Amino acid sequence: MNDKENACSTERRLKILVFQEGGRGESKVKGIQRHGQNQFDITLVTIDQSLPPVVDDASEYLPDTISADLVLDFLKHPDLSHDLALICQRRGIPVVASGKKTTVDGTHTPPVCCALARHRDLGAYSRCFGAPEFDVSIKDGKISEVTVRRGAPCGATWEAARRMKGTRVEEAPVRMGLDTQFFCTADPSNWDPIWGKSPVHLAADLHRAALAAALKKAQIEDERR
Repeated sequence: MNDKENACSTERRLKILVFQEGGRGESKVKGIQRHGQNQFDITLVTIDQSLPPVVDDASEYLPDTISADLVLDFLKHPDLSHDLALICQRRGIPVVASGKKTTVDGTHTPPVCCALARHRDLGAYSRCFGAPEFDVSIKDGKISEVTVRRGAPCGATWEAARRMKGTRVEEAPVRMGLDTQFFCTADPSNWDPIWGKSPVHLAADLHRAALAAALKKAQIEDERR
């Protein structure tokens, strides 16, 4: 896999503040650090306390001030997520809160991290991470090279793509979906009744479709040569 070329390049490092409960964001932080081409300064805020079912005042758990270009929300408690979104809204800081149901302006809520569309206000993060994008080279009916242009912050996209070299074109999309499920760090038990899938299955579908589109593009380009 060729990952030397990367659309993440930017003039300055993006300051990202990550909020998590119970280690839920650690795999994403590692993936961003590994695949973000040194474009991000990341600070991790972990909330380990046992929380009540309802949190009326989140100030006990959230910082008084937030300074960042972007906030990633991997909190589990909906009250904390809501109050965090409101704090960031007041400060004009965009938030990515995958799988959340909040309607606070400025908060992006894709059903899973690798379903995030491109958004200008998310800067380099949006160029690097979100819905997967590939460039593929084909030789003798098999994949000879894969370049990941954009992928899941947990790194599953890059790990699955490494396994594609030598795979026959007709078999590659299904294999990409299966390998993505293996490396995906989303909670498979978090079934979404709207999508009718768990986040892991949705991630697999997104990666399978993205690779199929890249293969089709590569085949058309080969025919034109």
